[in-house]
Amino acid sequence: MEMKCSSWILILLVCNLTVSTISAFRLSRSQPTERISGSAGDVLEDDPVGRLKVFVYELPSKYNKKILQKDPRCLTHMFAAEIYMQRFLLSSPVRTLNPEEADWFYVPVYTTCDLTPNGLPLPFKSPRMMRSAIQLIASNWPYWNRTEGADHFFVVPHDFGACFHYQEEKAIGRGILTLLQRATLVQTFGQRNHVCLKEGSITVPPYAPPQKMQSHLIPEKTPRSIFVYFRGLFYDVGNDPEGGYYARGARAAVWENFKDNPLFDISTEHPTTYYEDMQRAIFCLCPLGWAPWSPRLVEAVIFGCIPVIIADDIVLPFADAIPWEDIGVFVDEKDVPYLDTILTSIPPEVILRKQRLLANPSMKQAMLFPQPAQPGDAFHQVLNGLARKLPHERNVYLRPGEKLLNWTAGPVADLKPW
Repeated sequence: MEMKCSSWILILLVCNLTVSTISAFRLSRSQPTERISGSAGDVLEDDPVGRLKVFVYELPSKYNKKILQKDPRCLTHMFAAEIYMQRFLLSSPVRTLNPEEADWFYVPVYTTCDLTPNGLPLPFKSPRMMRSAIQLIASNWPYWNRTEGADHFFVVPHDFGACFHYQEEKAIGRGILTLLQRATLVQTFGQRNHVCLKEGSITVPPYAPPQKMQSHLIPEKTPRSIFVYFRGLFYDVGNDPEGGYYARGARAAVWENFKDNPLFDISTEHPTTYYEDMQRAIFCLCPLGWAPWSPRLVEAVIFGCIPVIIADDIVLPFADAIPWEDIGVFVDEKDVPYLDTILTSIPPEVILRKQRLLANPSMKQAMLFPQPAQPGDAFHQVLNGLARKLPHERNVYLRPGEKLLNWTAGPVADLKPW
């Protein structure tokens, strides 16, 4: 292992593994890129306009705008996709003002814009808020009742989506809100065989501020002199005092095994040069925390740092369009103690190909919710996902008088008026 470390240190010093630039989220012509091959590349560049029509419900402002007015921090929070999705759809060419011709119905409810002073989301009111919004549209429009939401979609970017709790055990106990069981959920949470991810959901990237990342660009030819980079918690003593529950012990294993390894630049401190450092790194660790996902995944792709994904059974954003196996490295949680061996064993030509794919501008664009929207961005990928579900199957539409959802199911607290 000592010889491998020495070899990699030498390579890092003499090789110019250049940084991808995202100036205006377009790459310089001099940056080597590689087109995504096969159906994934075609899907990534699909244009949803003309393939679907979306009706946006006009809800009272207490469900969205007034909530945002109380706390503008929600605009830059990792859960901000729920806000920007509404803004995008209101001016999108796929929007229809005639609900009779709509393929999909969108319900704009800001269920994550309730933050603690430290910026952590409080999802405890979310189920009541969501129930209230659904009761409203079911009472005032006929479209919910004809499908019980099967042609409706909601953006639910909580840690565990529509399970509405930040602790996995309690999220599992709650399950997905009963009234959302037939709807399509657009959510950041994705984990195979998990009660908080229903079949047919669209997994999206968390929100990362495009302008902020753009302002931290460094010169394109800057060498990648950091082998492995990570900034974040390894332990969450406040919420997991005994250890082992947070990140299922994976982050603790990173720290215990590699805190003194010269190839690993890891720390709990979050420097002002965080984005610049990612652009100087070859590999960026993206381990699970309380949930399997985090904004690091977006940041790594944007800055051309190969994401090392440590989250068993994770379902990644737009997995039918982005070739995650080709651009990232997947490490099982149990194999974290062997991270150094795994990463130093990857041939340089494989690393270079991953970097060329990461340099593809369409890859970066798909991970962002820019203002204004751009072709191929995350907004358009969501619409592509909805368009691919059309036409709706016959069982989406209920027979007259048929009811499938139990409006009184769930914890008693969820049934209280909001």
